Amino acid sequence: MAKKSIKKYTPNTKEKYMCAKHKKYFAEKLTAWRREIVKSNNDNVVLSNLDDNISSADIVDQASSYTEKNVEMRASNRRRKLVNKIDQALKKIKDGTYGYCEETGEPIGLKRLIARPIATLSIEAQERHEKEEKIYAAN
Repeated sequence: MAKKSIKKYTPNTKEKYMCAKHKKYFAEKLTAWRREIVKSNNDNVVLSNLDDNISSADIVDQASSYTEKNVEMRASNRRRKLVNKIDQALKKIKDGTYGYCEETGEPIGLKRLIARPIATLSIEAQERHEKEEKIYAAN
């Protein structure tokens, strides 16, 4: 009998929240995402190193190259932070706290986790944080 592929499986609310199937699904999803990001970062490093060997006498080309490198560095930093968040989520799966809001302790919800597997706050808690940020940003 063939083993059911996790890729075809989608967690549903009829099952116990964060049962073994849910944890396996999210662990595999997060691990695949992490692998993809690390590969992308490695590919970009290789391409960036190749580009470093080409220096132009044209100041406009140099400025353009500098801007592109700056944008790529920021994107690379965002990806590194994302890998860190994925690692934290994988650790939470292992310690049994994955899927629960860090603020309220309530379940985050399957739909939210499927859309954003690194979510640490419920929708309500996230909205509260965003409102607070707007209030502080306005002052």
